[in-house]
Amino acid sequence: MMDPYRSVRGRMANRIMLVTGSSGLIGSEVVDYFCRLGWRVHGIDNNMRADFFGPGGDTRWNQRRLESTHSNFEHHELDIRDRGAVLKCLAELRPAAIVHTAAQPSHDLAASRPFDDFDVNANGTLNLLEATRLSVPESPFVHMSTNKVYGDRPNTIKLKELDTRWEYDDPAYAHGIAEDLSIDQSKHSLMGASKAGADVMVQEYGRYFGMGTCCLRGGCLTGPNHSGVELHGFLSYLIKCNVQGRLYKVFGYKGKQVRDNIHSLDVARFIHAFIESPRCGEVYNIGGGRANSVSILEAFDRIASLSGKTMQYEYVDQNRAGDHICYISDLSKMRTHYPTWDITKSLDDIFREIFAATVGR
Repeated sequence: MMDPYRSVRGRMANRIMLVTGSSGLIGSEVVDYFCRLGWRVHGIDNNMRADFFGPGGDTRWNQRRLESTHSNFEHHELDIRDRGAVLKCLAELRPAAIVHTAAQPSHDLAASRPFDDFDVNANGTLNLLEATRLSVPESPFVHMSTNKVYGDRPNTIKLKELDTRWEYDDPAYAHGIAEDLSIDQSKHSLMGASKAGADVMVQEYGRYFGMGTCCLRGGCLTGPNHSGVELHGFLSYLIKCNVQGRLYKVFGYKGKQVRDNIHSLDVARFIHAFIESPRCGEVYNIGGGRANSVSILEAFDRIASLSGKTMQYEYVDQNRAGDHICYISDLSKMRTHYPTWDITKSLDDIFREIFAATVGR
């Protein structure tokens, strides 16, 4: 079988990358992807997800997987809120690229722990940006932002109700939501606000200091290495509930709320494209697009067809504050700026992989 990494492995040998949140879904995918390309990858992670979400959010298993798989990966037990440690780390490693995926990702948790949320999402990002500027300003900086920076503005788009999902009823959004949607004057949740602060700061370091930075405003990022929990990790958690026969709670919108799902590998592939040809202060809506969109009700049917188990769920007639009714990413800008990139993992692929990983765990 042809090695898909062979053509570029040689010229990228001995390059150093720093990945924050390296034991999480996107971080671990980036580590795996670039290790296979021959990069020396240093990961920052202190398993804060277990502190946020309990045992179900623990990512140590993923850290151990990466350490046992890749000799060119090194884990660093470091908290991105520790400014001095972050400055020292960047000064010593001098990475050729920085991929920042560490975050507090939950709406609900942010409301109960606002200082932790802001310190991780906003201050942690600033620590990394300034450390990059001081030590390696020429190195591309990729920030995993979120579509929650738009707050509930997507809910103002005219919708129509179909049998199993909500759908846009405005031809301007036929391909989904583009990057020109306003992030102002909407309800974000505290997590959306802290991520918006980080997002704007990443753009500003690009524009003000001329650094190669980008914000990837993710839709539903998913894949088999996701430690999904009720407060974060929609598809992973839904499939886990089905496989384990656990009760799944649907919060409002009749269970017809729609998300577009992108496999973590396709995120890593786009990050690779950006690092190869960086731009200053860019933003991209990164998701699965219309082809990979699914509602909760539709997801129930999809996983039931794989597992043979009927989904056990209860309906809570109260949506989460700031939650999107229908969100589909318009991928036009990404495809225009990086025409060699596109989605390679279909929705069927995603369901099959997460199901197989959940059963095997």
